[in-house]
Amino acid sequence: MAAAPPSYCFVAFPPCSKDGLVVFGKNSARPRDEVQEVVYFAAAEHDPGSKVECTYIEIEQVPKTHAVVLSRPSWLWGAEMGANEHGVCVANEAVVTREPASESEALLGMDLVRLGLERGATAKEALDVIVALLEEHGQGGNYYEDGSSCHTFQSAFLIVDRNEAWVLETSGKYWAAEKITEGVKCICNQLSLTTKIDAEHPELRNYVKSQGWWNGDSDFNFSEVFSLADDHLACCSGRESLEKQGGDVSAQAMIDVLRDKDSGVCVDSESFLTTASIVSVLPQDPSFPCIHYFTGTPDPSRSIFKPFIFVDDVKLVPKVQSPSFGNDDPAKKIPRFQEKPDRRHELYKAHEWARSLLENDQDKGQKLMRIMLDLEKQGLEAMEDILSRTEILDPAEVVDLFYDCVDTELKFFK
Repeated sequence: MAAAPPSYCFVAFPPCSKDGLVVFGKNSARPRDEVQEVVYFAAAEHDPGSKVECTYIEIEQVPKTHAVVLSRPSWLWGAEMGANEHGVCVANEAVVTREPASESEALLGMDLVRLGLERGATAKEALDVIVALLEEHGQGGNYYEDGSSCHTFQSAFLIVDRNEAWVLETSGKYWAAEKITEGVKCICNQLSLTTKIDAEHPELRNYVKSQGWWNGDSDFNFSEVFSLADDHLACCSGRESLEKQGGDVSAQAMIDVLRDKDSGVCVDSESFLTTASIVSVLPQDPSFPCIHYFTGTPDPSRSIFKPFIFVDDVKLVPKVQSPSFGNDDPAKKIPRFQEKPDRRHELYKAHEWARSLLENDQDKGQKLMRIMLDLEKQGLEAMEDILSRTEILDPAEVVDLFYDCVDTELKFFK
């Protein structure tokens, strides 16, 4: 059975985080050559009876969807991670359980990320959306753009808003969830829920009893029941780094953890690479805006985090969007993935050049990296200033924010 890609998700709540902020982060580890894009979809109203075409299947659309910003593998419909206009963030992890994941095409865990964000105005609403769709449509299908083999996994999710987070872990249509309101939490590519379960599938315990996985006499431990062997052991060294910050976990501290290759949080292996990253800062005071930082490029130790704030008429950024192939896309044709088109967007191509410079001309590469990190620092300081103001943010001030940051980054590369 294939190993799940070693992605990491984090959330830190006060008093571990600074200034009454909830800080969320994820490194998305995927096949090395996969391109992720950053895409924005405005809030929308939909006609009764309309459908939405997800990666593999079509499902019923809802009357209204929230505005979302997503970091996603550019061949699929869903997302690895993202946020919505209400300050909800969702990220998923591929996990392996003792229940084999289905190869039959259904919803991907990544589709459920986007559906949760589009339909949930709080973390709990997003969780309810995800588990209802899981019950109705199931999960399954190829996680990778690979025509030679079907890679299937179960899903885990970290679902966060300004007040609370939920860790949701699934196996088939069965699931359990834990509510988090303080401290630091990390999830990775292994099950982590034990005996503290705050919500669960109504038939979960009867099902595992019927499979002979639990006798009903001992405490019900989700990870022990559903994991293969000792796969449920603690897997996240990055959590220790955040806990050492005391009450000072900030956007910068989360970025530093995501860049840490020594701990394994920043993945750069023969099979997998951290292909994109996100950090979100969610003020518990609703009068302040949530700020979401995306790389849009691989390897956060060689990428910069650029801020995005939800406002009406936010400017779209084609330079971090992959080319569209419409119905000719090999991901949409049956059999799927018989070809692999060039999905690189403009920022990805410029970043490839910068990576080459870092590897082949260390002096020039290090000088460029210092310039880029200074650019990132200016962005972080400007966002801290927004969160320290007493006056309401003028939307016109940030409508071009992410666009301008990407444009500036490209200019430095050129």
